[in-house]
Amino acid sequence: MITLALSKGRIFDETLPLLKAAGIEVLDDPETTRKLILATNQPQVRVVLVRASDVPTYVQYGGADLGITGKDTLLEHGSQGLYQPLDLQIAKCRISVAVREGFDYAAAVQQGSRLRVATKYVAIAREFFASKGVHVDLIKLYGSMELAPLTGLADAIVDLVSTGNTLKANHLVEVERIMDISSRLVVNQAALKLKQQPMRAIIDAFAAALKTPTSV
Repeated sequence: MITLALSKGRIFDETLPLLKAAGIEVLDDPETTRKLILATNQPQVRVVLVRASDVPTYVQYGGADLGITGKDTLLEHGSQGLYQPLDLQIAKCRISVAVREGFDYAAAVQQGSRLRVATKYVAIAREFFASKGVHVDLIKLYGSMELAPLTGLADAIVDLVSTGNTLKANHLVEVERIMDISSRLVVNQAALKLKQQPMRAIIDAFAAALKTPTSV
């Protein structure tokens, strides 16, 4: 049995064409089923639904053989012991710094004053501001990041940005792009040795699908 760890939402939806290219179709809709283990049309392949931040952990410790997760998750939670054969180029977005409209971010950074930054990406934010020589007090939040500057909890936020519409709706502006993000295939190295042929077939099918131009 080969187990693939996925999270609900955009990553799951954008993984389906890659699975189809590997001849794998998930038999349940994750948005309507209460199941956490989903069967596929391949009896020896199953999908487990986990939180996005837990995908690397499941793969690292053998709860899953493979997983798909964002670069942001791998950087924030670590990727020790994980083989990362492919950047799947799906679920693309970016991690950026944003502030409320009217806040003079450039002046605050140049003056060397301490910034209060709210984020769930503490490691990424710490490294980014350290590389700029900016002193920050990091406040860890798990959601509704846009509220932090609006309520005075923080001067800035570091968060994922896709279209930027949520920032605009909450009167925030993107002031610095930290990095571009896409989702990666991660593989348990021990499982790859034990189940080399079937796992390699999936990896190769994904790689071939990435090289095939999509029809418009």
